[in-house]
Amino acid sequence: MPIIPVSSLLLLCTLVLLAARVIHGANTFDKQCGILMEDELGDCHGQYSKVIEPTLSPSHLQDLPGFTRSMYTRDHALITPESQVFSSLPGWQKTTAAYLISPAMGSHFSMYLAKMEADSLSGLPAIDVERFIFVLKGDVMLFTSSEGSQKLSVDSFVYLPPNVAHSLQCKSSAAILIYEKRYQRVGNEDPKVIAGTTNAQPLLETPGEVFVLRKLLPTSEVYDFNIHVMDFEPGDFLNVKEVHYNQHGLLMLEGGGIYRLGDHW
Repeated sequence: MPIIPVSSLLLLCTLVLLAARVIHGANTFDKQCGILMEDELGDCHGQYSKVIEPTLSPSHLQDLPGFTRSMYTRDHALITPESQVFSSLPGWQKTTAAYLISPAMGSHFSMYLAKMEADSLSGLPAIDVERFIFVLKGDVMLFTSSEGSQKLSVDSFVYLPPNVAHSLQCKSSAAILIYEKRYQRVGNEDPKVIAGTTNAQPLLETPGEVFVLRKLLPTSEVYDFNIHVMDFEPGDFLNVKEVHYNQHGLLMLEGGGIYRLGDHW
């Protein structure tokens, strides 16, 4: 289950998948990307427990002291579940988080997993920082001044523009994925709160590729990054061999595949 941040350096990327669903976010200016993958391609996806459970793979190496596939290099990192370090989040109540990507690694955005306990409450991001949330497990209630309250379940998402007052409340327990970055404005129009579910988004054509594509955010310049969802059947792969300066974040929810990053597979 890799998480891959890519700084503004050239990097060759090749992906071969056993089966996957992929959420892919790209910053309009810096091309930041976030990807979630899974092998259940039906209408109702699982609780994605493997994302937040510290289980080593392959299983016969689970009891080997010091073993991990995690690594950190000049232009990419691989962070597996057993290497995730959860700690308290400033401003949040009864919540711990593990940062997977942060500006300290050279990226222009943050990506982290948050575990919300019963009766937990979220905090706000910093001033001028936008936030995107994807629910991995359980249910959370979203409250905003403009939209009121809304329940977010597994595979639900919400985009929250910078400086929009909001809160997440959890009555039992939940796990969520969060992206945050400082907003880059183009023009005078303000982005809006957008909430929905993955499967409710229309399918789009992908000329030259084999995956099924959904976009969760509008492609206008008002939104300074994109969020895509890509479904892969067993044996599918990305046809393009990417060499670029783009920043990526990738989260493998379920299933498996082979990813080339630089000279590493």
